[in-house]
Order: sequence, then structure tokens, then C-alpha cells
Amino acid sequence: METKKQFNDRISLPFTFDVAKMTAEAHALKKEHYEYYKVITLRSPAHLVDSSLPFPPPASDYADGSWTDWMDTPNLEKSPYLKSIIHTFSQYTTVNLVRLLFLAPNSVVKEHTDPTLGLEQEKSMIRLTIPIDNNEGVSFFLNDSLITMKTGECWYLRLTDKHRVINNGTTDRINLTIDVIPNDIIVAIISNANTLINLQNKPKHED
Repeated sequence: METKKQFNDRISLPFTFDVAKMTAEAHALKKEHYEYYKVITLRSPAHLVDSSLPFPPPASDYADGSWTDWMDTPNLEKSPYLKSIIHTFSQYTTVNLVRLLFLAPNSVVKEHTDPTLGLEQEKSMIRLTIPIDNNEGVSFFLNDSLITMKTGECWYLRLTDKHRVINNGTTDRINLTIDVIPNDIIVAIISNANTLINLQNKPKHED
């Protein structure tokens, strides 16, 4: 869904989630793997979850996720609180890819862009980010500007713009990312939050 409106590149949305419950389930999933994984997929293309399903046919455009059906993974089925978060957003729109992203201590994600993850794109998904563990050494830069995201908050970030992450801390940085279709309901939620930010940042004039 393309929108002509220009949004801020970072918008805190009116959702908050239980950090302790998210952290417990994220670490439980990580412990099941015999080595360090940066990504644990919670919702994935259906044919990757159920091998009996056929591979989707070629598509002319993969940007909005409509090229495949999506399915909860066994990792999500074992994580009731994380699953409830996904259910929260599925009441508003279609939820496609969902992942836990771990960034190890003393690691970086180099500056890059994600060309399809922005409201201004004609056909796209958008990514909602929920920080689970942001230690004091974690820095997320969008357009060379630091974003202060508190754990448990939910953010829309315009990831078509350049961004990078640094973890100079001693623990993993853990984010829950939820890729959704920006339908009218989600766009309205983001738009209202965007308007509130603009009002808060509007210069105050003395009488």
C-alpha cells in the first residue's frame, strides 16, 4: 500500500508488552540451539514450515509477501506470550514474517537499507520492532540519528532509509520484528502516532 503522506522516519506506537515474559521465551528458544543463532524465525513461508506443502510459483513481485502463504513455526507454538503478541497485530492486519533477532556483544550490523520496508513504497510490507533486551551498549542509528527505544515498546521505523546497529554491551541485543501489510487500519494507527509526535515537537510560542 502506497501512501502519499510523508511520515517521520521513527514512530513509537501505542502498544507495550511484558518484557520479562518476552525475555524468558526468547532465551528459552535460544537455549534449544547448540550454537549461537542470530535469527530465530517465529512465522515463515508455509512451505518452509511444512515440507509437504508445494513451493510457491514464481511471482512478479515479492515485496508485500503475497507470493506465499505464511505459517507459525514450532518455535512460536512453544512461546505462548510471543504468540499472543502476534495475535494482537493479526486483529488489525495480515502478519507475514516474524523473527527474533539476536545481536551478540561486541557486534555490529553494518549500515544498509531495506528497499521495500517503508510506508512510502508502492507495494511493500512494513516492519514493527519491539525491543526485548537493549543493554546500555546498544545503539540503533537511523539516518545517522540515534533512536532511543525502550524495551517493551513497539516502533515503526522507515527502514528504506539507511540504518545500522552497534552492540558494545556484554549481553545480546534482542528484538522481536513483525512484518505486516500496511492496510488502512495500521496506517491510521501510525498516522495518529505520527501526528502526536509532530504536536509534541512543535515549537511553543510565548504569548
